[in-house]
Amino acid sequence: QVLLEESGGGLVQSGGSLGVSCKVSGGTFGKYVMAWFRQVPGKEREFVAAISWAGGIRKYHDSVEGRFTISRANAKNTAYLQMRDLKGEDTAVYYCAADQNFHPGAPFPTRESDFDYWGQGTQVTVTV
Repeated sequence: QVLLEESGGGLVQSGGSLGVSCKVSGGTFGKYVMAWFRQVPGKEREFVAAISWAGGIRKYHDSVEGRFTISRANAKNTAYLQMRDLKGEDTAVYYCAADQNFHPGAPFPTRESDFDYWGQGTQVTVTV
């Protein structure tokens, strides 16, 4: 059984910084593409960022490019999302996700349907 557990969400002022983490248990972390999505009430879940097995490929949504950094520590089975210059529109529940089926040559996964495992989410609230 593969479990993903997010932590580190909270309240931060506009312009501030915050980091969230995703600890994975079960499975083989080093073989997963890891990603972060976010969702606000009434809207669909939105792709934020994704990182390949060894971190050589990183993809970001245009709205967070240059402000957010996705990373991973395979020895710790943990993925991270560091967020800076936060804005009110970044307020959302942030979910981490794992894709176990990506292979080189295929389109890099960024769609919700690409991912096999999900965490329960952590709330990030940016006060304006």
